Amino acid sequence: MSLATGDSVPDITLTATSDQQINLTHLEGRQVVLYFYPKDATPGCTTEGQNFRDLAEEFHAVDTVIHGVSRDSVRKHENFRAKQGFPFELISDPDERLCRAFDVIKTKKLYGREHEGIERSTFLIDATGRIARVWRKVRVEGHAEEVLAAARALHAGDAIT
Repeated sequence: MSLATGDSVPDITLTATSDQQINLTHLEGRQVVLYFYPKDATPGCTTEGQNFRDLAEEFHAVDTVIHGVSRDSVRKHENFRAKQGFPFELISDPDERLCRAFDVIKTKKLYGREHEGIERSTFLIDATGRIARVWRKVRVEGHAEEVLAAARALHAGDAIT
């Protein structure tokens, strides 16, 4: 079953960078951008993280926290985060608990071979812990700006499209 707009976020605690334990249900009172990406330090994932990094202050201005999620280890996340100067935490999900709860593990093809991997997806969560907007099969270009526009609209109490 896939989480959809209006659903509450799952009560799952995972380890993130900066020695943090993050549980989305404990972030109520703030909006959250949760972006799932396939792998640290790959071209598309680096660009996506950089785009969110470059807009981090604007997200902060509308009381929105950013978290990236992949199956990489916390150690790999720490290195990736430090190298790219990300001002937000990266959540490690090696057991795919959060990935499966958000239904982002999909069968993918690479060089004619099938494998299970993360489908680039983003979720905007409102201050009550409910999913306000979902983006699946994300294309990196312009995506962070689109998410920021939705976060601004949500913060202002406007309908988001």
